[in-house]
Amino acid sequence: MLDMKFVRENPEIVKQNIRNKFQEHKLHLVDEVIEMDAQCRKAQQEADQLRAERKKLSKQIGALMGQGKKEEAEEVKARVNAFAEDLEKIAAKENELREEVKKRMMQIPNIIDPSVPIGKDDSENVEVQKYGEPLIPEFDIPYHTEIMEKFQGIDLDAARKVAGNGFYYLMGDIARLHSAVITYARDFMIERGFTYCVPPFMIRSDVVTGVMSFEEMDAMMYKIEGEDLYLIGTSEHSMIGKFIDTIHREEQLPYTLTSYSPCFRKEKGAHGIEERGVYRIHQFEKQEMIVVCRPEESPMWFEKLWQNTVDLFRSLDIPVRTLECCSGDLADLKVKSIDVEAWSPRQKKYFEVGSCSNLGDAQARRLQIRVTAPDGNKYFAHTLNNTVAAPPRMLIAFLENNLNEDGSVRIPEKLRPYMGGKCEIR
Repeated sequence: MLDMKFVRENPEIVKQNIRNKFQEHKLHLVDEVIEMDAQCRKAQQEADQLRAERKKLSKQIGALMGQGKKEEAEEVKARVNAFAEDLEKIAAKENELREEVKKRMMQIPNIIDPSVPIGKDDSENVEVQKYGEPLIPEFDIPYHTEIMEKFQGIDLDAARKVAGNGFYYLMGDIARLHSAVITYARDFMIERGFTYCVPPFMIRSDVVTGVMSFEEMDAMMYKIEGEDLYLIGTSEHSMIGKFIDTIHREEQLPYTLTSYSPCFRKEKGAHGIEERGVYRIHQFEKQEMIVVCRPEESPMWFEKLWQNTVDLFRSLDIPVRTLECCSGDLADLKVKSIDVEAWSPRQKKYFEVGSCSNLGDAQARRLQIRVTAPDGNKYFAHTLNNTVAAPPRMLIAFLENNLNEDGSVRIPEKLRPYMGGKCEIR
């Protein structure tokens, strides 16, 4: 959510930002919030004047009563009561306007970084760099569930009976590999100085609206019926929520945290749920990283975060590339985002395995995460998040890139301690 003062003083910048994100249907919101904000501030001014007048008259009542002028005191008291009624009406109008302003402000997208390429959707994202040589083996690579089934490592049919499409049972070496990747990702981030956390897997609505846009919420979140609770779509939601309504000394920053959680997503929209595979599913596990820092440090942390993911995948011999997300592919709260994509030898193309985002002060402003500077002034922190590893999607990349012609799967050296020392699985 933007600062209202910034919107008032820079309406054309805000409108151009909306155009850059190809959201022209939101342009009217800028003029509406400016007009409503003016009415709100006028109502607040009137209320302040009434309060001052009421206070002044209230003092007169005591003085008149002390002088024995009871009738005059009663007349003044009647005027004070009338002020109270007027004040109540104005306060109600002010609150109503304030809520309407907030409702519209939460729909206006954050100002994107000047370096973000302008484009309508993910088809216009820009490749930044490739890491590792994308190889295509001389033998055919089966579909990822076929690889898993040869190890008796997945049962989609049973999961479909139990929970429907978008769920799975992992078993044996494949289940162990899944856990090994998560545990390795955890230790990888701890070694890089991040504090390990296991957060709540449900969050309240005020946290949901603090960390994402309404569009994302509708497309992603599962609500717990009869309670003000939602299942998290990623641990970033509860990890950033951890700082709601807090004030931190500047010297305490940055907070660098890595968290494990299951994730639950509706996956509502054009992509849909694939019956055969585990690429887009309703439930998965994930190792995440988040940073809460000073505004001037967020660009530096952004570079560090996506590099962590690249380094993790390369340590497992998986070629990857980074893509700069264009303006139309950025969620409303994001300032800048880079996707990390892994090489698929079977498809002969890259596919997304993680996303790194700088959200500026958007989440902090919504959740009231503030910092006290040495001079005593307070400001909103910046927040960032990035995927470390998200099996089973990462398993697809791992299995395809480490599959041998005889059907066995090579275990890279870094992962062997988490697989009981095995060099391969057969």
